[in-house]
Amino acid sequence: MILHDAIAPLVPVCPVVPLKEVTDQQLARYAELIYRRTGIRVSPQKKTLLSNRVRRRLRDTGIAGFDAYYEHLTRLRADDPEWDEFLQEITTHETYLFRDETHWDWFRAAFLPQCAAEARLGSRPYSLRIWSAASSTGDEAFTAACCIAACLPNLARWQIRILGTDIGVGAVAQAKAARFSQRAMRLVPKSYQTRFFDKDASAELWQARSVLTDLVAFRQQNLLEALGERPFDLVFLKNVLIYFDPASKQRVVQNVRSLIAPGGLLVAGPAEGIGDLLKDYVRLQAWLYQRPRKQ
Repeated sequence: MILHDAIAPLVPVCPVVPLKEVTDQQLARYAELIYRRTGIRVSPQKKTLLSNRVRRRLRDTGIAGFDAYYEHLTRLRADDPEWDEFLQEITTHETYLFRDETHWDWFRAAFLPQCAAEARLGSRPYSLRIWSAASSTGDEAFTAACCIAACLPNLARWQIRILGTDIGVGAVAQAKAARFSQRAMRLVPKSYQTRFFDKDASAELWQARSVLTDLVAFRQQNLLEALGERPFDLVFLKNVLIYFDPASKQRVVQNVRSLIAPGGLLVAGPAEGIGDLLKDYVRLQAWLYQRPRKQ
């Protein structure tokens, strides 16, 4: 998301009066605006959540009232920083390294050894392309980098690209900083912590070393739009499609499918519900799909 020079018209700042919840009509207007901009569907059940998150933006911007803030959003371009702040509020979810340990056990014990064996036999080049399609603050991408640095033989011989994308500019900036809290690091094996991170004891933060940061790259991306990359060997698409309705979900999956190489793999989250959109793929696990080598 590229920030623009033009400044949106300022909304008169008034003392913010206490507000309870958006009305059903206000909720419907917000939901439609969010859907048009992002494809994310806000259900009526999220009324309290949306109200709480909008109130935070009212406090931070000084804008008085749900209607005034809605009108403010309608005047902003999609790449305005305030849209980013708003989206981060309504889509916030917990993230940490080595989340869903079963996936990473498979990645280290099965996927990487198979890649290494195929490279030795000459059936694949010494290259590996991975896409973390909803990378948030980079935890998933850096988990993949940890596993590769620790488990892939002859790492210097390989060309590795781990791309992390997220709709939030703020999340991407955090990912690029490569700094993680103690909570985010709680499942990282101790040996990995020692080898791949430096701890800032005063701030209780862990800084990823260059052996990891050299493997990863991050950029802002709306999954409803084409990414413009070469196909990947492995795509992680986890904990994001829960925000999309069926039409938007289908559009996202189609964009992702187009970037999975023949024989490539897709790791999905447990609640994504995309099996019907991948009927031509081979389902290897409840969460793991493979694109046929010939289609």
